[in-house]
Order: sequence, then C-alpha cells, then structure tokens
Amino acid sequence: MESTVAQKLDAIFNLQRIDSKLDAILKVRGALPEEVQDLEDEIAGYQTRLEKFQAEIVGLDDEIKAHKEAIKESEKLIKKYQEQQMNVRNNREYDAITKELELQDLEIQVSKKKIAETALRIDQKKLDLDELKATLDDRQKDLDQKKGELDTIIAESESEEKKLNSDREKALKKVDERLAKSYTKIRDNAKNGLAVVLVKRGACGGCFNTVPPQRQADIRERKKLIVCEHCGRILVGVEEEVEEEPAPKRKRTTRAKKK
Repeated sequence: MESTVAQKLDAIFNLQRIDSKLDAILKVRGALPEEVQDLEDEIAGYQTRLEKFQAEIVGLDDEIKAHKEAIKESEKLIKKYQEQQMNVRNNREYDAITKELELQDLEIQVSKKKIAETALRIDQKKLDLDELKATLDDRQKDLDQKKGELDTIIAESESEEKKLNSDREKALKKVDERLAKSYTKIRDNAKNGLAVVLVKRGACGGCFNTVPPQRQADIRERKKLIVCEHCGRILVGVEEEVEEEPAPKRKRTTRAKKK
C-alpha cells in the first residue's frame, strides 16, 4: 500500500528526531574521536620509523661483519704471500708478491676505516632510535589518556546509543528509499545535521530564512513534499505560535486627600 505524503513526512521527521539525538550524543564526545584517531595514526608512523631504524642498524651491523671477514681474508692472504716470498726464485716474483702484500694491507686499512665509519653511523642511529622511543612513549601515554576519556564518555551513553541505533534501523525501513537518499545527502551537507525541519516563527528551522505565508499554508496541508527555497531542507510542518495572554493591568490606588 502506497504511503500518503503525510505518512512519508511523519516517517522522515521521526528519523530526523532519532538522528538528532544520536548527534547530541556524538557532540558530547567532541573532538576526542578525531584526536584518538590522529594519535593512533601518528604512533603507527613512529612505529614504522622505529622498525626502519632497527632494520638499518641490523644492516650496518652486517656491513661491519662483512668488513671484519674481509680483514680476516686479507690477513690469510698476507700470511700466504709472506710464506711464498720466502721461496721466490727471482726479483720479478718478489716484486709481484710485495705488491700483493701492499694491496692486502691497503684492503685491511680500508676495511678498518669503513668499520669505524659504520660504527659512528650505528651510534647516531641508536641515538635517533632512543629519541624516537621516548617520543613514542609520550604519544602512547597521551593516547591512553584520550582513549580512557573517550571510553568513559562512550560507556555513559552506550545503552542509549544502542537503543537509538536500533530505533533508527526500524525508522529507516519506514522511509521511502528515494526520500531516504535525499535526506542523507541533505544531512551530509548540513552543518547542524538537520535535513528535516519545522517552520518556526515564519522561518525555516534550518537556515532561518523567511517562508512566505502561502508556502506555509501548503506545508500545513501536507499534500506534497516541500523544501526550503534557500537551503533545500525538507519542511514537514509549521510550528504554531502560542499567543501569550497579556498580564493583567494593575489598578492604580488613589489615596484620600487629607483635609
């Protein structure tokens, strides 16, 4: 059975009421969810850098090991060449072995220099790593504090939020699909989250621009879907102004003149 326009308006207005209550709950949390997310992202970045530093230190340690192995190899060759030098048959062989000895000695010096340079790089990396760990610890403490605050706030409204979300699911099923899409689009673009409003004091309850009397009459009839000409919000009704009764005038009392 096709819903009437009035029923569609009631359904979408009910959904707005529920969403507004959910918005109020989220508003209490303020910027905490975003702050927690930012801290989590920041910490993830620090942990990535930490892993990178640790991997670089391991790589530099491997370089030192490789240089030490090269030194051992050169020392073995030097010993071998020295033994050969004792059994040379002519000056040409002697000179050739001497050059090899000098070359291996140079290789050892280069390796030792590279070991020293790499050790300095490792020391610097370790300093950077310690500094990063200290920063990471501080940010983790901040995150734990913010998370604690957020968890406390969430716990306070958890049952209410759960019920509202359940109510929202039921309410959404009663809303026309095309109307629901329009509602979501309007809500996403509205700063206050209001997509469905009443006309209050002759103005749109969302953008507060004046709604002409004839348009207000059409809204009261609820025979067609009417949106605000200025902000596009759905206007579901007109809030009737209650006229306040004027306060009774105080009677002035006249004093009798003294004779």
